[in-house]
Amino acid sequence: MAEAEELIDREDGRRLRGQENRQRIVAAMLELVREGHISPSAEDVSARAEVGLRTVFRHFNDMDSLYREISEVMLSEIAPIAGAPLPKGDWPVRLGAMVDRRAVVFEKIMPFMAAAEVHKHRSAFLREDHATLAQMQRAMLREALPPALRKERTRLEAIDLLMSFESWRRLRQDQGLSIAQAKKTVLFAVNALGEAD
Repeated sequence: MAEAEELIDREDGRRLRGQENRQRIVAAMLELVREGHISPSAEDVSARAEVGLRTVFRHFNDMDSLYREISEVMLSEIAPIAGAPLPKGDWPVRLGAMVDRRAVVFEKIMPFMAAAEVHKHRSAFLREDHATLAQMQRAMLREALPPALRKERTRLEAIDLLMSFESWRRLRQDQGLSIAQAKKTVLFAVNALGEAD
């Protein structure tokens, strides 16, 4: 009886250590990417997580499984921001709130999107994840727009483009705008499109 309990305790301890190691590996990958390492090696991850290289490969035998866990962590961080109800009011007020929110979300995900871009051609999961993000952004935008603008395909497509992560990254990285300048630019362009005849 005591031997059986000891065996169960050892199994539970092993399982718990395994879960802790897995969490440490994911946390290490997140930290490295946040610090600007676009493509951390398994050696970098194992050193940061303070686990053996074999442990990294035992928990994540393919990179898609690691990307999937990172995506889940990121989604849990941004979902409360992105999913909060928009304020009442006319569509420019709602879009202004959406631009503010997207600025926060886009800044959080920017290093991960840069890392994903490097590996997307080899990863079905990253391609699907990118498509899902674009669909989510579009669905939220459609909710904020008045019905008349939703029906105008060209204007809808232009506003969707302006409010996308890709536009945000260009404004921030390629054009060197501050967060405040980038938000002002997006709002200016979106409002101009909304008012155009």
